[in-house]
Amino acid sequence: METEAEIPELDGDACYRAVVTRDARFDGRFFTAVKTTGIYCRPVCPARTPLRRNVDFHPSAASAEAAGFRACLRCRPETAPDMGAWRGTSNTVTRALGLIEAGALDEADVDTLAGRLGVGDRQLRRLFRRHLGAAPVSVAQTRRVLLAKSLIHDTDLTMAEVALASGFGSVRRFNETFQTLYDRPPSELRRRGPRHDAGPGVRLRLPWRPPYDWAAMIRALSDRGDQVAEGRWMRGLDTVIDGTSGEILVSPRPDEALDVLVIADDLSALPRVLARVRRVFDLSADPAAIAADLSHDPLLSPLVEGRPGLRLPGEWIQPDDAFPSDSVPDDLPPALLRRAEAWRPWRAYGLAHLAAAGLRLTDIPETDHEKAA
Repeated sequence: METEAEIPELDGDACYRAVVTRDARFDGRFFTAVKTTGIYCRPVCPARTPLRRNVDFHPSAASAEAAGFRACLRCRPETAPDMGAWRGTSNTVTRALGLIEAGALDEADVDTLAGRLGVGDRQLRRLFRRHLGAAPVSVAQTRRVLLAKSLIHDTDLTMAEVALASGFGSVRRFNETFQTLYDRPPSELRRRGPRHDAGPGVRLRLPWRPPYDWAAMIRALSDRGDQVAEGRWMRGLDTVIDGTSGEILVSPRPDEALDVLVIADDLSALPRVLARVRRVFDLSADPAAIAADLSHDPLLSPLVEGRPGLRLPGEWIQPDDAFPSDSVPDDLPPALLRRAEAWRPWRAYGLAHLAAAGLRLTDIPETDHEKAA
């Protein structure tokens, strides 16, 4: 049985100021739990601001749900950009979240997940409590519930199809979970009106945290050989690799998000496919955190300021032990490798900025400190 999760310490007064001003910079960085209503919201929720004494703050949606709060139907926490704004603080948790997002706990247990990560199950639980305020199984359930809410709100899939596509093992489990969380069946959450999924497949909106350099991303994907046409990225789905046949098409939306169309024969593969889309397009990146760390280097500071939305194109298939934001090539010049130690955990972003600026890695000078060392 999972032990009760501890809530990582947040600056409550700073969080409340962000709620009062509906500061979009904090959207996805924390969630506001309103004790008088039992609901948790995004900082940008348009509802009337609750009193300070009536709210607590949680670092993740899973933490809020584990504490007994249910997602707001008005601001829809499942649509917040970058649900993992803390990423980079723990390699193990980052890798675990990627696996959970792809469905690692839908059919296996925490012990199996910990084994894939090379850590003990107790250590993994401890890391999740420290960084997310929730146990791994709670994070997995929240992922399923929030994906299901997106499908209920934004598509015309039947409830049975929603249950399958969001990773629930059965319609009964799906119905029971929503009845427990929202005190109503999932069908009552559906809002009638125009959908944006006309035609075949499932169409969803995947948000990013601005800024985002789409032109640079689509150019990088095209240069490495991905299928790109008229500014739209496409990929065929393979039964062996993806668990289904079909195709996926991705294009930018005007509201700081990707428009993702998945045409799949087996809807149970949807969580895995969406997780890979998020990885390919680096949707979990936190530009503010990356810029704050890299800007300490006088060489990188103007480059980051000039291109704050630069992202790393990810791989469709990624090894369990990979940590892309900190990866560097094996043949990196020793002088630059020493300098890049100060860029952790964003070394790959630092190198991307150098490449975008046309600077040759062999020409990067050592700092006085590095020379002395």
